[in-house]
Amino acid sequence: MGQPNAGPKNGAVLEMRIVVTAPDFDEALTFYRDTLGLHEIGAFRSEGGRVSILDAGRATLELADPAHAAYVDEIEVGRRVAGHIRMALQVADVVTASGRLVAGGAELLAPPIETPWRSLNARLNGPAGLQLTLFEELDRPD
Repeated sequence: MGQPNAGPKNGAVLEMRIVVTAPDFDEALTFYRDTLGLHEIGAFRSEGGRVSILDAGRATLELADPAHAAYVDEIEVGRRVAGHIRMALQVADVVTASGRLVAGGAELLAPPIETPWRSLNARLNGPAGLQLTLFEELDRPD
């Protein structure tokens, strides 16, 4: 096993990007950039197309087996709702952030709830078919 935070090595991944094809690009860009607050770090045009790269802070890849994914859905929403991809975004204030996202067009699937792992989580459907968990850590490091 590798060392956590060991830094990049030859051939190691330096950045993770999740690429989402958004049928309504303008709606998705407005929501994720302006409403959620992800900073745009790049924007490019191709013949008839556009892409925007939004900085979401530190990225991790969380792998869950189907049983654990169902467990998380049950805790956060009360039933199995997520597809095979769900974005989890840490925020400072989940109540305020989820309210802002709903006002900006997201569908609230479940309001903030305290989880057994000591975070406050809310579940939403966002533009471009992305299901989002907003989470706020309740046990903050000193």
